[in-house]
Amino acid sequence: MLKMGYIALATALGAATAQPALAKVSVDADRIVEDVKTLASDTFEGRAPGTVGEERTIGYLIARMQDTGLEPAGPDGQWVQTVPLLHTALQPAKTMAFTTPNGTMPVAQAKDVYVSTVRADDEAVIAKAPVVFAGYGVDAPERGWDDFKGADLKGKVVVFLVNDPDFAAAKGEAPYGKFGGRTMTYYGRWTYKFEEAARQGAVGALIVHETEAAGYGWNVVISPGGENYDIVRKPEDLTTLKLQGWISGDAAKALFAKAGLDLEKLRTDARKASFKPVPLKGVTFDADVPVTHEQIASHNVLGRIPGTSHPDEVVMFGAHWDAYGKGAPDAQGRIYRAGANDDALGIAGILDIARAMKAGPPPQRSVVFAAWTAEERGLLGSEYYAANPVYPLDKTVANLAIDILQTAGAANDVVLVGKGQDTLEDDMARVAATQGRTVTPESLPERGLFYRADHFSFAKRGVPVMLLMGIAGAADLKQGGREAGQAWIDAYTGQCYHQACDAYGPDWNLTGAVQDIDLIGTIGEELAHSRRWPEWKPGSEFKAIRDKSANQRD
Repeated sequence: MLKMGYIALATALGAATAQPALAKVSVDADRIVEDVKTLASDTFEGRAPGTVGEERTIGYLIARMQDTGLEPAGPDGQWVQTVPLLHTALQPAKTMAFTTPNGTMPVAQAKDVYVSTVRADDEAVIAKAPVVFAGYGVDAPERGWDDFKGADLKGKVVVFLVNDPDFAAAKGEAPYGKFGGRTMTYYGRWTYKFEEAARQGAVGALIVHETEAAGYGWNVVISPGGENYDIVRKPEDLTTLKLQGWISGDAAKALFAKAGLDLEKLRTDARKASFKPVPLKGVTFDADVPVTHEQIASHNVLGRIPGTSHPDEVVMFGAHWDAYGKGAPDAQGRIYRAGANDDALGIAGILDIARAMKAGPPPQRSVVFAAWTAEERGLLGSEYYAANPVYPLDKTVANLAIDILQTAGAANDVVLVGKGQDTLEDDMARVAATQGRTVTPESLPERGLFYRADHFSFAKRGVPVMLLMGIAGAADLKQGGREAGQAWIDAYTGQCYHQACDAYGPDWNLTGAVQDIDLIGTIGEELAHSRRWPEWKPGSEFKAIRDKSANQRD
């Protein structure tokens, strides 16, 4: 098993330089394995927010941070930041069906549709709501795009396509390129579509599922089991959506056919800026679904190494501690979906980066290590922090995130998520070169992974970010090359992602994961010992946000 101690700073880092000296971090694979095995054990019951599993997880993380010598970094000198969450769970539906000109079309949860709610209602009731197809559901004035064209969606159920207008278009097809080509924009994310449906006053929203366009199969869509979470909101801030979720491709095709519409033709029409919403004439939706709901207090865990000369400037590492808790037994009888890779491995990585950095010279800037809650429920823990920061975001130097790493061995490269966004990618290339590795851009940017992890809560507020995510592209493995790297991704995402089999096993080879953790740790170490401020690159949608606070950084 690979095991290395901390490598001291190559040179004292003072004023910023164009090519900063390399301050290397080396982590201990044995310690990482022990943390993963512990957090993914049955004792922690799948680490679901608001459960006994959370209590045990929080206690363990605080103890590990204390043992490492970190200081509490939460509000009022606490180890935790309380995150008030609404937890809902749908019960078996009394009614859920479309009425069409060609008869009633009942739909079953998890088979034809998958819906949930983030409202604290005892029942989710939708009565005879008209159904409207609204293309990709995008309102983007800066791109000259409006799928709504002033249509009145109040009280209606709106159906959207997944991803954004460029996804299915061919190069050269006008107006291909308004949405980044094959690279998904935020407009392609399901979170945006539900937010936009609520802004339009809809009472329900359904996204037509396609595995390729979504980036995951129906098994992943239904994995939450009818549960949902949200930050507790004021009544005036509640969503108008009584139910939100997905409709399977087959069910959507059948529904549109019953309304006399060709869904495939509408997909093509929706790729044009001239598209207008299409009512499904004679189609209404009825649902009466009992809901259990509760408010729970979940927690982010925050520890820090205080800076010596610039303690108000913060370099932040983050990973999420939550997983999916208890579910139906799998073929082996396992009931806990414990997320050994997603994201116990990320948590273990940042804990050992903290140990390595604490063993070295004190940093000029403060370094915060964050273990987020409720990532699997919509990035809620990081979102709550970013909306209620303990340390000002305009002086947060960078957010460096780990969320899933490949466990198939040493690699010749590291995968970059979000090419062209900020200068941290240049640091990635430079540090990777010292490891004898190159940088490979994510292979499927149309899946929008840049918008699907906790770093995004910071990116959208202007903080430069870096994400390491092992499923973003096939690693060029030293044993088996990129073909072997893709085989690992296919096996993990096809069988274990959000499932009980995401467990530690003897087949794990963490050599490549350690390379990645060393890399991101080294970048954070450099920033903590320097005066450099990473910047967004021209063309990034987040540059203008950061630029507004430029006078706060020297």
